[in-house]
Amino acid sequence: MRGNTLRRIIVALIIITPIFSYTGCKKQAKCGCGKDVLRTINTTSAYIYWSTPASISFQIVGDAYSTYTFCNPTEMFPNLANAKSGDILLVSGHVYWDCNYVYQSSNSSYQSPYYVYNVQVTGLILDLYGKKKPTSETTLNTTNPQN
Repeated sequence: MRGNTLRRIIVALIIITPIFSYTGCKKQAKCGCGKDVLRTINTTSAYIYWSTPASISFQIVGDAYSTYTFCNPTEMFPNLANAKSGDILLVSGHVYWDCNYVYQSSNSSYQSPYYVYNVQVTGLILDLYGKKKPTSETTLNTTNPQN
């Protein structure tokens, strides 16, 4: 008699426990420029790459597993007048998830170590490597210093 009662209580607990432990659905992060800001980068050294004014991306120095694409490439392209593709610049801006990356990673059971982000760039600064650093942000349209 006690064994039957104990089994019934255990079965009831097994059935009822998941109901109380359910926490609801997780909110998926919004993707794209102007949605949920993941973080803000401020004067971070990055390799800048572009082939056309409409497609500018960068990789942060020391982080080969992340690619950042400009949300506003045509607005920032004039600031790259004196730079070449592959140069190191200091980048500031707000970081968002890239929608293609979010959709592909949510449909795949394999977790990739590579991340893709969008960035609303607010500033591009010359990286002078510690030589006569300006006190405020300097645009890339400055004249070349003479030796």
